[in-house]
Amino acid sequence: MTEKTAPGARGALTAIALKVMSVTIFVAMSSLIKAAGPLPAGQIVFYRSFFAIFPILFFLGFRHELHTALATKRPFGHVVRGLIGVCAMAFTFFALTRLPLPDAITLNYAQPLLVVVFSSIFLGETVRLYRWSAVVVGLVGVVIISWPELTLLTSGSALDDQEVLGVMAAFGGAGCSAVAAILVRNLVHSERTATIVLWFSLTASVLALLSLPFGWEMLSLTQSLLLIGAGFCGGIAQILMTSAYRHAEVSTVAPFEYTSMILAIVVGYVAFGDVPTLYVLVGGSIVVGAGIFIILRERQLGLERGKARKAVPLQG
Repeated sequence: MTEKTAPGARGALTAIALKVMSVTIFVAMSSLIKAAGPLPAGQIVFYRSFFAIFPILFFLGFRHELHTALATKRPFGHVVRGLIGVCAMAFTFFALTRLPLPDAITLNYAQPLLVVVFSSIFLGETVRLYRWSAVVVGLVGVVIISWPELTLLTSGSALDDQEVLGVMAAFGGAGCSAVAAILVRNLVHSERTATIVLWFSLTASVLALLSLPFGWEMLSLTQSLLLIGAGFCGGIAQILMTSAYRHAEVSTVAPFEYTSMILAIVVGYVAFGDVPTLYVLVGGSIVVGAGIFIILRERQLGLERGKARKAVPLQG
């Protein structure tokens, strides 16, 4: 089946709608995981990955792509991406069960900032003053968000030690997610999106299952249903997110990722009684602003590179 994109403004509106839907369902996924309570991270990763496979398979079957979805010449690349992705999910889910929902989701916004840093270090990409400045400002925002927990850590206080661990896990999750994003950048040059998504879900399920001997907990019926629901939400959200980027440019769609901050504040307050602190509101706003600036800067650089390529005369 040929992929089609909607033209012009109609395509952009479709993309934005799909993105907001995916963000909403991702927040629902995070809420279900938080509601399930503090469980072993590997156990949560398994449920999130394994049950995400079913909506993905249904989607691939609908598009008549199921028979070729696993075909790849780079299985090792997928496994490495899966390993890093599992680490990212484990850290992130641990943070979700230890922190208020707005804090956990907002701290994850450090990921696009770290992608810029890692792209410069590991890929040798040229990062100029504007983007470095945005990264520094964004990381200042991250420090503001986590300042109460960092204060506890430096003072040696035993109070709220679970929140301190949650902040450290959120940082670890953002770092691993940034590395995973760079690995995906490399894979997309030769692999289809469906192949990357399905390989990741299968690899993550197998790797998470290996944590079973390290102490999974017996789940209640409610906990099982919450985690299964989280898995289905994750798969559906991935499909919607992928579809969004087919209808418009990344720079048009990506800023709407930050609607999750508003949703997290509302859901956190209504469902869990989490009241966002001034640190979260101020620091989150700074991180969001830095992230949007980086996205817009990437778009501008892409347009400039496109003009430069058109300006080069043909040889011959």
